[in-house]
Amino acid sequence: MSIDLTKYKESPKTQFHASEYERLEEQKAELSIMEEDPAMKEMADEERGQLEEQQAILLAQMDDILEQEKKEDEFPNEIILEVRAGAGGDEASIFALQLAEMYQRYAEIQGWGVKRLHESTSSIGGYKEAVFEIRGQGVYEMLRFETGVHRVQRIPATEKQGRIHTSTASVAVLPMRKKTKIEIKPDEIHMEFSRAGGAGGQNVNKVETAVRIVHKPTGLEVRSTAERSQLANRERAMEILVAKIDALREEEAAMKYSAERKSQVGTGDRSEKIRTYNFPQNRVTDHRIKENWHNIDAIMLGDIQDILDKVAEYARGEHEE
Repeated sequence: MSIDLTKYKESPKTQFHASEYERLEEQKAELSIMEEDPAMKEMADEERGQLEEQQAILLAQMDDILEQEKKEDEFPNEIILEVRAGAGGDEASIFALQLAEMYQRYAEIQGWGVKRLHESTSSIGGYKEAVFEIRGQGVYEMLRFETGVHRVQRIPATEKQGRIHTSTASVAVLPMRKKTKIEIKPDEIHMEFSRAGGAGGQNVNKVETAVRIVHKPTGLEVRSTAERSQLANRERAMEILVAKIDALREEEAAMKYSAERKSQVGTGDRSEKIRTYNFPQNRVTDHRIKENWHNIDAIMLGDIQDILDKVAEYARGEHEE
């Protein structure tokens, strides 16, 4: 039976295997001449069996590779993590900084690589906005449900009356997929260049390496300031923009579907309040799954595995219903 090798030839990871499969097929064809000779038939049949075993192994290997590719496309090992201060002024910016540090510490525990691509700080050193690239095995699969509004309740250091304040910060987790159907035309974007601030030596402040891109049809805005050259920042900003447009389309599709579901776990709705960090009561509450944790200090130091596992478990259960 002839095997269609088209899908294996299309993937760079299986092209060599496919050519090896074809080479073995040619060897099998050559055996047909030997099989016509009764004296050689037994030897030819044995060799054919060996060749077919090798082909079966190659097929299994190619299928495994394509299955892994499919999983990597659904759950890529690279994300863009955005954290933005919301309502609450300076206290919100401090909370945004603490959330970013929480995810950075968790990434370190997992052995993932973290790179800051852009940051905008408040007057007291908190984050108005910060963008990170995180790379590592299973990063999107693990963090994909962190998108949403995070709320903090505590007494700020500057509060003299001892009153509890409520502030918010939003988190967005964007998967960086290698395969995408998003196409951006040059006339759809507005691009600006400026000098990057912060660390990086004299070159950073003298040359306009920082890049800001606005996507006109959606109003989405991205910045990249961490790379050393303007070209590198442009390329990185475009990659982030593609990921943002992709995520926006997924969010819109998921919101249409979410009306039929019991909750919005997994929809990526960025306006949804997903979690509250209540410091006076030493309690973290995930509102989607209605669960509480009472180790807030450890959680802010990156001990969030149990939260991630419980949310993922809840989402899986929902999908099975």
